[in-house]
Amino acid sequence: MQSLGLRLRILLFFALMALGGMAIVALALIVGYRSATPDDIAAGFTLASIIAGFGLLGLATAIWFLFDENVAKPIEKLATSLRVRAHAGVPAQLDAHAARYLGDLAPAAEAMSTQLDSQTLDAAELVALETETLTAEKNRLTALLCDIPLAIVMIGPTHRIVLYDGQAATALAQIAPPRLNASIFDYFDKPTLLAAHDRLQQTDRETAFEATCTKGEISFAARLKPLGSARGYMMVIDEAHSHLDPQAARPLTYDFDLLATTGPADLMQLPLGRVPFVVFDSETTGLLPHKDEIVQLGAVRVLRGQIVTGETINRLVNPGRPIPPVSTKVHHITDAMVADAPPLAPVAAEFHHFARDAVIVAHNAPFDMAFLHRRAKEFNLAWPHPVLDTVLLSAVLFGTTETHTLDALCARLGVTIPEHLRHTALGDAQATAEVLCRMLPMLKSRGFGTLQEVIKQTRKHGRLLGDLN
Repeated sequence: MQSLGLRLRILLFFALMALGGMAIVALALIVGYRSATPDDIAAGFTLASIIAGFGLLGLATAIWFLFDENVAKPIEKLATSLRVRAHAGVPAQLDAHAARYLGDLAPAAEAMSTQLDSQTLDAAELVALETETLTAEKNRLTALLCDIPLAIVMIGPTHRIVLYDGQAATALAQIAPPRLNASIFDYFDKPTLLAAHDRLQQTDRETAFEATCTKGEISFAARLKPLGSARGYMMVIDEAHSHLDPQAARPLTYDFDLLATTGPADLMQLPLGRVPFVVFDSETTGLLPHKDEIVQLGAVRVLRGQIVTGETINRLVNPGRPIPPVSTKVHHITDAMVADAPPLAPVAAEFHHFARDAVIVAHNAPFDMAFLHRRAKEFNLAWPHPVLDTVLLSAVLFGTTETHTLDALCARLGVTIPEHLRHTALGDAQATAEVLCRMLPMLKSRGFGTLQEVIKQTRKHGRLLGDLN
């Protein structure tokens, strides 16, 4: 069968259509001729026309079905597999059986992909060596900074956080979850900090001031230091005034590329590579958002197409009602586990701050967002964030006829969810974030360069999925 070339197969499709059409017309004329009477020949031609019309329509449908199953769908699957390998970095196996009628196309694509994978591995080995050196240097720097009794925050020229160390993470967490690329004014009183910054610019010398949080409940003795020729400035918080615990130090978190970029303006017009995302998942008492409650919320941040290590939320929530055994069987959260957990209000407020200036992402997002929207007025929280659903992103990239569960999507993109983390809020949020990071370059390769273009496509495919369902 493989000896038949693709061009010959397509020729056979058209030959089959032509021969089938001739046979149907001939059969229709014979039937019409036999049914006609000498007094009413027109009735015979009418019957022949009807039979020929429906016959040709049926033939065209059958030929389309054969072409769709044996040519169009295999080409689409082949193209999708190549995009996964090229842009998501996943060595997806090409489906040779599905592409068996495409002649030499599948073997040629497999050979090209294998060659590119080999070259990519060679390049990856070189990158890994350099990365190992940089990681060792980062670890030494992190260890050094953790031994210094100061909290250090590097801030870019637009007053957004570029770097923070373990002590700074602990200090910022007393106000709100620490976030790269967050405005420093999300944490500290803007007029006070701007006044200190003005003095720093005028004197180009270290400037001491009292850094008060936005609600005025916490204040730190702090200093602003210039960065020399670099853009931006450094904020240093004295440990003696910040109640820091050196034992709770976290790894150094930074992205120096943020020094050269501005913060979020119009998220809809930003290139996908610069869009900040917050990916979250929730576990609940049941599947009815209008009456059930959240029992766990997990979230991670994605910045510049990568998951930000250490910037997570993982909170149990007391739902104020018993958790049904059927739900506990899924997520393994019991009434005893949430007995001392906070109610949803403070957890929702923490997540709201965590998602500030970002796009919210979830798998089957309408379900999870419905729980937050239901209590929005009660908690005095608005959720104007753009929202992306990875179910719809999967439909955009892989077609509406594919399976779009989180497990299927992870298998397709080479993402592994450890069994003990499946159906936990943070575990599923982490998996969804990894899936998102693999999808972003694939979306860009399809010509969807901005968030606005991606959302437009998800809405279109959402309607298609609705029609199929």
